[in-house]
Amino acid sequence: MANTGEEVTGTSDQEYNVIWFTEACLKNAQRLETYIKDAQQAGNEQLTEFFTKAQAESRKGAELGKDMLRTLLGADR
Repeated sequence: MANTGEEVTGTSDQEYNVIWFTEACLKNAQRLETYIKDAQQAGNEQLTEFFTKAQAESRKGAELGKDMLRTLLGADR
């Protein structure tokens, strides 16, 4: 019989998925900082704007993930 994610991690699959999503968004926002600096150094304003917008969306995703995790863990009650 195969183990579920919850049995292996001690965390429900829903919570784990939201934690993973939030971490991925935060890592992406951090990585994009490098891309923004590279574009700035190259003097490419269009690419700088593109990566800056993408970074803002990643930060939004992270905030949504944190809010959802609070809800799943019952912190709003």
